[in-house]
Amino acid sequence: MALEIPRRTNVVAQEVFSVTQVDEPTHPEPSDPSPRTAPTGAASHDGASADAPSAGLANLLTEDRRFPPDPDFAAQANAHPELYAWANADRLDFWRDQARDLVSWSTPFEEVLDWSGAPVARWFADGRLNATYNAVDRHVEAGNGDRVALHFEGEPGDTRTVTYADLQREVSQAANALLALGVETGDRVAIYMPLIPEAVVAMLACARIGAPHSVVFGGFSAEALHSRIEDAQAKLVITADGGYRKGAASALKPAVDDALAKGSASVEHVLVVRRTGQDVAWTEGRDVWWHEAVGSASAEHTPVDVEAEHPLFILYTSGTTGKPKGIFHTTGGYLTQAAYTHLNVFDLKPEQDVYWCTADIGWVTGHTYVVYGPLVNGATQVIYEGTPDTPDRGRWWDIVEKYKVSILYTAPTAIRTCMKWGDAIPGARDLSSLRVLGSVGEPINPEAWMWYRRVIGGDRTPIVDTWWQTETGAIMISPLPGCTTTKPGSAQVPLPGISADVFDDAAEPVPNGSGGYLVLTEPWPAMLRGIWGDPERYRDTYWSRFPGVYFAGDGAKKDDDGDIWLLGRVDDVMNVSGHRLSTTEIESALVSHPTVAEAAVVGAADDTTGQAVVAFVILRGDAAQDRSAEEVATELRAHVAKEIGPIAKPRTILVVQELPKTRSGKIMRRLLRDVAEHRTVGDATTLADASVMDLITAGLSTPPPEA
Repeated sequence: MALEIPRRTNVVAQEVFSVTQVDEPTHPEPSDPSPRTAPTGAASHDGASADAPSAGLANLLTEDRRFPPDPDFAAQANAHPELYAWANADRLDFWRDQARDLVSWSTPFEEVLDWSGAPVARWFADGRLNATYNAVDRHVEAGNGDRVALHFEGEPGDTRTVTYADLQREVSQAANALLALGVETGDRVAIYMPLIPEAVVAMLACARIGAPHSVVFGGFSAEALHSRIEDAQAKLVITADGGYRKGAASALKPAVDDALAKGSASVEHVLVVRRTGQDVAWTEGRDVWWHEAVGSASAEHTPVDVEAEHPLFILYTSGTTGKPKGIFHTTGGYLTQAAYTHLNVFDLKPEQDVYWCTADIGWVTGHTYVVYGPLVNGATQVIYEGTPDTPDRGRWWDIVEKYKVSILYTAPTAIRTCMKWGDAIPGARDLSSLRVLGSVGEPINPEAWMWYRRVIGGDRTPIVDTWWQTETGAIMISPLPGCTTTKPGSAQVPLPGISADVFDDAAEPVPNGSGGYLVLTEPWPAMLRGIWGDPERYRDTYWSRFPGVYFAGDGAKKDDDGDIWLLGRVDDVMNVSGHRLSTTEIESALVSHPTVAEAAVVGAADDTTGQAVVAFVILRGDAAQDRSAEEVATELRAHVAKEIGPIAKPRTILVVQELPKTRSGKIMRRLLRDVAEHRTVGDATTLADASVMDLITAGLSTPPPEA
């Protein structure tokens, strides 16, 4: 079916609500790029509708700005255009060489891929290796023990420098401590910690002995922690007394105690790092201090060789049935793609770069691009415990200036928040060390992309807008700096060695200029190997919509050049008068207006059109001063009409001071749909600030003005 591209015409305002100011805005941490709900049109995907949509996604926005690679950057870049030709000519040969060049094997592999058990792949399966040896020991053996592995910046201002030799010693001690506590190869270990060096050490200690780790983000509740401990049957929990967040000590150990009080027979010990010095309840015989157990352990330990397909970690994402999905990744293929993507997408030069990914280790971004990818490549990196606005809104840029960060990888939510705070804050710092900027977690609005390049990158740094998921394990679609002429807002093309496409409902690739469903058509090394303990759910969730093809659950479009633009989760697609519209494109149109810092769009039931567009917008600075909400809405509707067309005009615009976000920075659109349809707001316990919903809902007490 041909997809319409609406004409650009002006429209008039219809209705607007105004919401009172939030005293203390929430501020995001980089978001988790994993899917949160099952895709529309999936066959029994955790209870999602089995009815496939009748049409593809409309292709609305166009973007004409282009940024070709700087010749000097291209001349020194790790990646070169010939990589695409090589991978297209022989994909398995390409991955064979990446695995041999970037990863050390105790037993070299012969077989690259076994896909006979599809949809479960086996990559490099006859090889053996150890993840921690690759991330730590081999760098010390190569004479780089004095190289800084981690610059730690605590939120209160405390700092610590950890070299690769330091890391080897501490990880070896921690591995011996785990063994002394009864953890063996194959046992699962739950980690519930702030972003401190011990968290990285804990993950590497687990990998060193072949015990798969399950990291749970420190902002999750005791109930969420309990469900993950139970599903993985963790033998040990590693936690801390607390961490620092927004200028105060935030307790963690009580949540562990509460989770275990619900019943977790598999857990034998709780290993506790003393971070804040808070008083903690103590269960004798179960609880053990990290500094006592690890501090007294031997610093000599030989890494355990495991098969390439040995599970490295489990990471849980939410499911629509309420039971979280334990996505698990294995060792050899995951490390290969993590190292390959980190080296080439960010153009890493280990001897000179200082790299900073702002993600927490509780998300897959923290696994792949804080722990495994950078350390396997021998990088020097920054880790920061706290929030971007503590003690003030310049904290991130102070860190960039202090450590001369050259590569920065963060989320669009964080970028838009900093954009809302204004240019002057980063402008007061020296950011000239930055040479590559990255974006992860959700589609980035073109105007946020432009702000990121102009204000943070000084109009000179390439931006790599990356698409991937918890399930994919590593970056799948991204520009390559030095190779790609970038387009603001587009992830652009699959990386060499990756096969991705955009399908219509009939499982046919859509033509250029059309929208549909993002799919992966060939197995890839870092791919998930299943859902822990539930192989049937794995097949139903990811492989049943398009048999034999992985359905990512995201909408996407191809532009006229064939480059890919992500349109967000297909669950968030709206059907307005028969047109299937992406929330992402309407949000991008709103954010392109000079007064708008952030926007969230949802579809609300409408008797006439089926669904109507409802927009929640945050204005920049004092943009709302001396202007009524009606005037703001009229101007924004006209702007959306100009950028997209009348079909996309919001029926309702709500001017808010903050959007409901989880601690990971994910906007909770289901709560906004409740507001838009005048329903009782659902469960808001996962929000970073639940009071945001009270303020938004309070704005509905006054009837909207007439159109």
